Amino acid sequence: MTALPPGSAIGILGGGQLGRMTALAAANLGYRCHIYDPVPDGPASQVAVATTVGGWDDEAALAAFADAVDVVTLEFENVPVSTLELLGRSVPVRPGPMALQVAQHRVEEKRFARHCGLDTAPFWGVGTLDELADGLSAVGVPAILKTSRFGYDGKGQIAIGLDSSLREAWTDLDSDDAILERRIDFAAEISVIVARGLDGECRAFPPALNEHRDGILRRSLAPAPVDPAVARAAEAAAVTLAEALEVVGLLAVEFFVTEDGRVLVNEIAPRPHNSGHWTQDGCATSQFEQFVRAVTGLPLGPVDALFETEMINLIGEDAGNWPALMAEPGAKVHLYGKAEIRPGRKMGHVNRRRRPWRSDRPA
Repeated sequence: MTALPPGSAIGILGGGQLGRMTALAAANLGYRCHIYDPVPDGPASQVAVATTVGGWDDEAALAAFADAVDVVTLEFENVPVSTLELLGRSVPVRPGPMALQVAQHRVEEKRFARHCGLDTAPFWGVGTLDELADGLSAVGVPAILKTSRFGYDGKGQIAIGLDSSLREAWTDLDSDDAILERRIDFAAEISVIVARGLDGECRAFPPALNEHRDGILRRSLAPAPVDPAVARAAEAAAVTLAEALEVVGLLAVEFFVTEDGRVLVNEIAPRPHNSGHWTQDGCATSQFEQFVRAVTGLPLGPVDALFETEMINLIGEDAGNWPALMAEPGAKVHLYGKAEIRPGRKMGHVNRRRRPWRSDRPA
């Protein structure tokens, strides 16, 4: 295994805030970042050394981008698999197309988790109204009908109850590629981010306890105050998935924890994750530094929690409170450089280190 030397260029597909924070971490390790994005002047481009603006199917722009970088990674999972395959002919792509393909499709990620021996909520692939009716008989109510692709932050989801009109729900979803999932009466939502290096070594960050509102992550607390057995099970499941997907980079895995302590895989993402932002100020290595280490072939850093840390997303007008947040003792404010404030848009986050972390502290 040979690590890329400092001064090498990391190509990042996508220009959002995850790319921005990755580029900042890369600069601290001596690497340069080159962004590829269909949109100019995104948050990542503001801190990178170069940006190529082009479509995901622009072969000429992609070829020029590949020639300018030493490795390619991604900061969101809605990049076409064909784009990774094209780039992979001339430059290493980490993670590879398999991880992206599974993560892009909710049915496939659930099937893959089951194939790995992991548990999920009951689910049913749906392509027609008749299949929705069949799925409801198999899955039961309450349930959630979701698009299999491109849904995020609560978008592309419809609740299904005893009184729901299946025809109306199917029409409103406006998709012929969907998944019906049993709604889980969970005790907690947690997530684990695991890094897998070029040599196959895996290191899982401590789980984060997550709170959502309107489908958007609002708050994470880490390490999660859950039973140690639950934390170990979630970390082991994340490692299992990262190894099976042959990820080089990061894999974020979201879980439901049931009242009886079962850990159910919900969704995966082969990239840094919103729920891992706490690591910037509360962990020995941030998720973004670890991401850079993994894709460049460097040894992985330690993942010990140093502080119990609360992360709050600044969504929409929340970001307008930045003067008070900047003046708050101990608050670590991270803003994304987005010019336009919109409802539901993630504008930044703030980390608050609550107390030093001891691994022997009872959950």
